[in-house]
Amino acid sequence: MKKILVTGGCGFIGSCFVKEQINQGNFVVNLDNLTYAGSLANVESVANSVNYVFVQDSINNQALVQNLLQQYQIDWLVNFAAESHVDNSINGPEIFINTNVCGTYSLLQASVQYYRQNNKTDFRFLHVSTDEVFGSLSLTDKPFTKHNRYQPNSPYSASKAASDHLVRAWQETFKLPTIITNCSNNFGPFQHQEKLIPTIIRSCLQNKDIPIYGNGSNIRDWIFVTDHCHGIDLALKKGQIGETYLFGGNCELTNLDIAKQICLILDKLKPKANNISYQHQIKFVQDRAGHDFRYAIDNSCSFNELGFSPSKSFNHRLTETITHYIQVYGN
Repeated sequence: MKKILVTGGCGFIGSCFVKEQINQGNFVVNLDNLTYAGSLANVESVANSVNYVFVQDSINNQALVQNLLQQYQIDWLVNFAAESHVDNSINGPEIFINTNVCGTYSLLQASVQYYRQNNKTDFRFLHVSTDEVFGSLSLTDKPFTKHNRYQPNSPYSASKAASDHLVRAWQETFKLPTIITNCSNNFGPFQHQEKLIPTIIRSCLQNKDIPIYGNGSNIRDWIFVTDHCHGIDLALKKGQIGETYLFGGNCELTNLDIAKQICLILDKLKPKANNISYQHQIKFVQDRAGHDFRYAIDNSCSFNELGFSPSKSFNHRLTETITHYIQVYGN
C-alpha cells in the first residue's frame, strides 16, 4: 500500500486520481483549499473510506504540508493543485502566480525537508503540468515532445512553466526525486462548467448560444480524464526520476468540430421536439487574447517507457461524458 499526499484532490482531475488510488488499495491524504473549482461532491464516493483523509488548506501552508508528510509517512506527493482557467488568468493573473508558482515552491521546500529527514528512498514528487507551457503549434509542426522549447503565451501557461522549472531545479540542485507530467486537454464527467466541453453541453441543454471563440479553428488534443490519471499512475510506478512524460489522447480536433460532434450526439440522445439540430445554437464570439492556435502531444515516449495509451475512442468517451451531463442539466 502506498501512502499518497494529493494536492488539489477535489478538483476534476485530482478527484479522479484520488478515487482510482483508493480503489487500488492505497492510502490518500487529500489537501485541497476548496476554491470555486474544487468540490467535496467529487470525492463523495470515497469520503468514508478508512484509506482516505481530507484536509482543507492551502498548498502555500508549508508547515502544514511538512507535518502531513511526516505524520502519514507519505511515499508519493502528487501535485494537481493549480489555477487552470486561461480566461481567469487574463482577468486576474495574481492568484495564478500565488498558487501555481509560490504554492509549488512551498510543496518543494516541505518535501525536501521531509525527504532529507527520513531518507525515504522510495519517495516521489510528481508535478502535474500542461502542454500549454510549450506554446502554440502551426498546422505543419510536429506534436509536442519533452524536448520542445518552453514558450508560454498566457499568464496561466507562464505560471505552469515557472512551476515546471522549479521542480526541475529542486531535482537537480537538492536531489529531490521528482517527475513532471504534461497533458493535453482533459474531459469527462464532473469537469467544472467553465471548461469548453461542459460549456457546450450545458448551452445545448439549456437552449442557449454555444459560444465559440473566433472562427472555431483552434485545435486541441483531447484526453479522457481516467486515461490521464492512468498515465500518472504509470509514471509513479515505472517512471525515471528527473524525467518528463507527456500524455495526450491522439485526438486533434478544432473547437468547432468539438461543438458539432457534441450537437450530433445530443441530436440522437436527446433530440429537440422540433428535430432542429443543436448546431443552430453555435455562435462565434470575440476571440480570446493570445489564443494559442494548436496543441498536440506525441505519446511515443510514454508508450515506449511506460506502456501508456488511450483506452477507448474519443467518440465513445464523449458519448459517456454527454450522458453524464444530460443527467446533470437535462430536464
